[in-house]
Amino acid sequence: MQAIVKEAKELKFGKKKLYINGELVDGANNDIAYATCPHDNEPIAQVAQATLEDTERALEAAEAGFKIWSKLPLEERLAWIDKLRNKLLENSDLLRTAVSFEMGKTWEATAEDIGSITDSLKFYADEMRVKEGFSIEDRAGTHTHRMVYQPLGVVTAFLAWNFPLLNLGFKLGPALAAGCCIVIKASESSSISSLIIAELAHEINFPKGVITVLCGNRKNVGVPLCESTIPRLVTMIGSTFTAQKLIEQSVKTSIKRYSMECGGNAPFILFNDGNMEDAVGITTAIKFGGNAGQVCVAPNRLFIQEGVYNEFVEKLVANANNTKLGHGKENTPDMGPVANLSQLKSVENFVADCVAQGGDILAGGKKVEGKGCYYAPTVIAMDNPKAPILQHEVFGPVCVVLKFKTKEEVMAYANDSDAGLASYVFTANDVLADEIAMELEFGEVQQNGVKYDINLPHLGVKNSGISMDCSKYALDDYLILKRISKKI
Repeated sequence: MQAIVKEAKELKFGKKKLYINGELVDGANNDIAYATCPHDNEPIAQVAQATLEDTERALEAAEAGFKIWSKLPLEERLAWIDKLRNKLLENSDLLRTAVSFEMGKTWEATAEDIGSITDSLKFYADEMRVKEGFSIEDRAGTHTHRMVYQPLGVVTAFLAWNFPLLNLGFKLGPALAAGCCIVIKASESSSISSLIIAELAHEINFPKGVITVLCGNRKNVGVPLCESTIPRLVTMIGSTFTAQKLIEQSVKTSIKRYSMECGGNAPFILFNDGNMEDAVGITTAIKFGGNAGQVCVAPNRLFIQEGVYNEFVEKLVANANNTKLGHGKENTPDMGPVANLSQLKSVENFVADCVAQGGDILAGGKKVEGKGCYYAPTVIAMDNPKAPILQHEVFGPVCVVLKFKTKEEVMAYANDSDAGLASYVFTANDVLADEIAMELEFGEVQQNGVKYDINLPHLGVKNSGISMDCSKYALDDYLILKRISKKI
């Protein structure tokens, strides 16, 4: 967000309001921030900013809403979710346009965002229909024991900026289906699409207090959402540092649950017998695709066995140099800009550090000329797998490539990270692939390809997270499992 003096009527998305207790409102102090498009750094919307008073009112409204929402018959609750989903589908072009402008994504890349949130709403509605309690046998035969699921309570959700609607969908779907109310803190870098979701919920008169969308700073929104005793679950997609701060703030007042996806530093291992075209294609698509490498599961450290190293690097460099830049529908680009000036500076600093540690730039390595936040698709060769910079996730279109000889060598390199989200291995040897999958200290292992879907658990180990997003297992974070024992 930038403080730029400009009338709302001149901006593509006008002025966006907060969504509290079923109403679209300005902040109590009428404060605003300006959202900009990273394609040209021009302002595209005014965004209302919440005060501490607004946040406290939002939490109280969510608490009151929970008493009603959680007690609705399941099919009535799911009917509301279906109504919201249909409204989003009716406005998919508007939502995709918002994502394209706030993030600078290519039009093709925005399809994943709208598809993910609508899929999530349907998936978790279907899962709740089959979610059943169960009985536990009494060993003495004196009691019956029933285990039943009930809604947890109010949820606070902190969203990352890289996939505005996907990230929202991963939280909104299970929360609503479980019967929870959710207070959403949209990212400052990509709040427009979340606020449009709020407008659409308002249009269909979604029950009051069930969905809340706030924008604002840490002091007025972030800290009070954590420190309040009202939320029962704090959920987030973001950095490990942010997760640590949220836990530190929230535990001061009450014990809460946590569901946090903290990003990764994915190793990508290609053996001599691996499928070269698939390996290069997947790396190119994720690192130099529509989201400009700003993906938590993106291949970050590319370990290529010596027999195919030169061929892989040659093909990847060619793809980097041939990547067409742009955003939206214009000229069907391959890759958009990074999200904002701060992120651009982060990528520039990473590349400078990498070069200082002996990295050799083979492609890109600099900002693209112009006023936008475009960074050239970059390939850097390194000889030192212990370089400190390899401990950090590069959230941008940058690939660091290293050569290895043996399995034992590359496994030591791959697991040398505090992160543990996604990992990749390419080999025609199924036995080797399975051995590596078991040895990799990561929550997800992609063998000879890549696959993500709402029904597949998205989870990390080590500093990459607590609990998970996606799949039926994520629903358990939003539910209480209660035991009811009755004497016979």
